[in-house]
Amino acid sequence: MKFLNILPLRGPNIWTYRPVLEVWLDIGELEDSPSNTIPGYYERLTALLPALIEHRCGIGERGGFLQRLKEGTWPGHILEHVTIELQNLAGMQSGFGKARSTGERGVYKVVVRSRNEQVSRAALHAGRDLIMAAMQGKDYDVAATVAALRDMVDDLCLGPSTACIVDAATERGIPSIRLNEGNLVQLGYGIRQHRIWTAETDQTSAIAETISRDKDLTKSLLSACGVPVPEGRVVESPADAWDAAEDIGVPVVVKPSDGNHGRGVSTELMTRAEVEAAYAVADAEGSEVIVERYVRGNEHRLLVVGGKLAAAAKGEQARVTGDGKSTLQQLVDAQLNIDPRRGTAEEFPLDLIDLESNPVSKLEIERQGYKSDSVPAAGKSVLVVRNGNVAIDVTDEVHPEVAAMVSLAARIIGLDIAGVDMVAEDISRPLAEQDAAIVEINAGPGLLMHLKPEQGQPRPVGKAIVDNLFSAEDDGRIPVVGICGSYGKTQVAQLVAQLLALTGQHVGLACSAGLAFAGKVQDTRDCATWAAAQKVFLNRNVEVAVIENSIANILNEGLGYDRCKVGVVTNLAPEHHYGECYIEEADQVCNVLRTQIDVVLDSGVAVLNAGDALVAGMAEYCDGEVMYFAHDAAILAEHLAQGGRAVTLRDDIILLCTGANEQSLITLTRIPMLGESLDKQQLENILAAVAVAWSLQVAPALMRAGLETYIPSSLTV
Repeated sequence: MKFLNILPLRGPNIWTYRPVLEVWLDIGELEDSPSNTIPGYYERLTALLPALIEHRCGIGERGGFLQRLKEGTWPGHILEHVTIELQNLAGMQSGFGKARSTGERGVYKVVVRSRNEQVSRAALHAGRDLIMAAMQGKDYDVAATVAALRDMVDDLCLGPSTACIVDAATERGIPSIRLNEGNLVQLGYGIRQHRIWTAETDQTSAIAETISRDKDLTKSLLSACGVPVPEGRVVESPADAWDAAEDIGVPVVVKPSDGNHGRGVSTELMTRAEVEAAYAVADAEGSEVIVERYVRGNEHRLLVVGGKLAAAAKGEQARVTGDGKSTLQQLVDAQLNIDPRRGTAEEFPLDLIDLESNPVSKLEIERQGYKSDSVPAAGKSVLVVRNGNVAIDVTDEVHPEVAAMVSLAARIIGLDIAGVDMVAEDISRPLAEQDAAIVEINAGPGLLMHLKPEQGQPRPVGKAIVDNLFSAEDDGRIPVVGICGSYGKTQVAQLVAQLLALTGQHVGLACSAGLAFAGKVQDTRDCATWAAAQKVFLNRNVEVAVIENSIANILNEGLGYDRCKVGVVTNLAPEHHYGECYIEEADQVCNVLRTQIDVVLDSGVAVLNAGDALVAGMAEYCDGEVMYFAHDAAILAEHLAQGGRAVTLRDDIILLCTGANEQSLITLTRIPMLGESLDKQQLENILAAVAVAWSLQVAPALMRAGLETYIPSSLTV
């Protein structure tokens, strides 16, 4: 099984709307050995990957793939399913895959959904090794492979907090672009974009974030505005910490001034020894140390988004019970760390507890007279963690007065997204009835406790963040014009950019002649590429994008956008593209160009050449309106009779037609780019560009002005 080529298709492609990995697979002599001809192969493969029984395959029912495997199928098809399963086992969910033969014997195209290219490549290679091991009756360590893939997922894929926001945006039809290998993501295109970085956005104030890191300043601002906070002060030494504790009155809390996630926080301290020991723990975490009054009650984390309460979770203390034989750390491992919700990665809502490496836990057990290797008596309950176990959803229990107070606190600090830590005995009671207080406000709060609570209902916090960034009517999109075809697409792209620029909009243009923003050339190389399209959408000034796509670009990279407002197919000469990526038939070429029409929004327009039967036939794949252009074509009459729109030519006059209504736009003699030739290809290019401008509601007067002043020798690129 030889990989001839691996293509990362990063945008919509001939297979699906989503990014995929396409491998050209040469199975050589295995073409003569389907799975049912290899003794023991079925049993060995299913023993290695028993979850393959869940794959429905084309049969459409559980066990469908295994039925195909038993009846006889080829390695390409098997590789598809094994790669999908390895990705699923690694925590990168995938369900889409295809395996298709090419015109060359033994060579297949195998396609799998790819949420991360590096992980999918690794799964693809591992899948091949696993398949060969099963064929040859050799051992294969599936557990080690899955563990390695899972590590890659943890390192390379979006964290769960960021992913939930991106998923919520996708649900609303808002496009996204990952901007780095971390969690920086752009939602929306061009001028309509917003950026997120985990639970921070481009609306998160740097000043507010700085204030939130300074716990003493945060408390003073909140207190000045009537928000209940525990009294306390910054201290300079262990002795000063005890002085402050005596002034405040024990019990007290000692914590770092700029810590978060409960690190370095010691609570309910009663003695000088405890306070001074806690000072050392806090001092190691932050720049300053605070001593404040201990507030009795349960720890709560309330998430405020856009001034509104989005979710609330309650914490509980973590305890173990002695058995008279096991050490304290062994009890922690057996009773607490065994919980599948605990782990070191961001995907786990609860942390693993290591009594030696965690100074707060170490101090906690020492206060009770224990060390990590101590053996508590049978039945003895030992407290190991006081805070940081916030994982019980209580959103529906929050009293309106509490919700209003935490909302005010977030606004005082100035955070659009805030994690407000409150200690209260009962979150469902008014604050006046209990000694509750806000002890911290955090920027960039963790969301996992609300997405995967230990108890209670998960909360749609990603949706709350997206809804705060984008109004209900805003999908984060700018008008995108995608242009495909065999000939003329570059000139159409340039002319469309010229016509749209006359409306006063900032136009981003990426075509084979180069890359330009608002008529200013940025790159004169071939920019009809996925990467160039991304540059257009990253630009915060761009109000409308014009993107040229070649057939080779669609086959090798995929489209540079997920959906478009206008999709154009200028013409189709199938033989011109034969030999590209095993494309050898006219239907295959049509299937490639159809991709451009598949991605037209239901509110958009497909602009198609009515004079080209292959192109006109793509109308059935459009979710939106179809607008034809042609010098003369029989299909126009039927289309117009049904009330459709078309741009055509009669008596050297370009006409805008809607049903039986016609509007004269311009005579050909007033268009300098035509000269004396009246070249048929240039005429079609002009008609196509006019159709695009009309579909985007460019006024006829501006279209005329654009055509009268557009000269090929003065192209913007």
